[in-house]
Amino acid sequence: MKARIAVLPGDGIGPEVSAAAVAVLRATGEYAAHDFTFAEYAIGGIAIDVHGDPLPPATLAACKSADAVLLGAVGGPKWSDPNAKVRPEQGLLGLRAALGVYANLRPVRVHPRLVALSPLKDEKLRNVDLLFLRELTGGAYFGAKTRTADAATDECKYTVTEIERITRRAFVLAQARSKRVTSVDKANVLETSRLWRSTVTRIALDYPDVALEHQLVDSMAMLLLTRPAAYDVIVTENLFGDILTDEAAALAGSLGLLPSASLGDGKVGLYEPIHGSAPDIAGKGLANPLGAILSAALLLRHSLGLENEATAIESAVGAVIERGVLTSDLGGSATTAEVTSAVVEALQHGRRSQEAA
Repeated sequence: MKARIAVLPGDGIGPEVSAAAVAVLRATGEYAAHDFTFAEYAIGGIAIDVHGDPLPPATLAACKSADAVLLGAVGGPKWSDPNAKVRPEQGLLGLRAALGVYANLRPVRVHPRLVALSPLKDEKLRNVDLLFLRELTGGAYFGAKTRTADAATDECKYTVTEIERITRRAFVLAQARSKRVTSVDKANVLETSRLWRSTVTRIALDYPDVALEHQLVDSMAMLLLTRPAAYDVIVTENLFGDILTDEAAALAGSLGLLPSASLGDGKVGLYEPIHGSAPDIAGKGLANPLGAILSAALLLRHSLGLENEATAIESAVGAVIERGVLTSDLGGSATTAEVTSAVVEALQHGRRSQEAA
């Protein structure tokens, strides 16, 4: 298979973790005889510095023509002035909108070796395997905004179409898992949430083999910590999803472990770890590359249809965690490069074992 992958390293530790993901994708392409080509483009703060634009036209054009997009991270203190008219995050939001990626998939699994890193008791973490679907193009992040000297507004708006498409994707994914969907809203207070709940309830009728449960977002925030193993596929709106998935990272032990895929109706997807740019450790070789590497696995699965290769990367990451080759956020002392090399080695070892069998 031939595939063109646009790489947007971004800011802070973004270049380090995206380089790790590219190294693993190159290794995967070599052993599986795929022709992956990579080209880097600016986004976020570095794009503001160089081009005066957090999403330069050349970056956007390249992403639209690529088979998939791999992103590192955007933002940092240098560009954190809340009154600035141009901010790094605008580049990411603009890219999501331009690519039409409305479904943000964030899987959360707990590796047995890392259970001790979670603030929860061991027994609560057994069999935790969550898949969050966060709606990406609506809600307060994209609504109209106003600001005066003594007041501000952020419009939260959703359409039936926006809710329907993310809901259908959640139910289809649930059919391949344990056939359970939990929809999270704030229907006791917000009109957008009442529209959300009624739409999800109607769509659920088309999937009679999948059980639907509704939860209010404040209740869900508690339940994620008290009985996380009781849930499987969780679908929610943009703001709630942003908050809940960061909370869920505590289950896995570190933000650095968690990948994400942002998908639309086509094959082009945007793949990135859920962590931020961590400028305090940028350039020190301390960044955890596993979230970015696992995002590369999602890229293979969802944009390129390479399920076996995606599973091979995930197995290699699991093997590296089991061996204890970990960065400091996971209690280890390995560098970014050492963890990356260990994943590539585990990937190659797994391939040799398959061939010998």
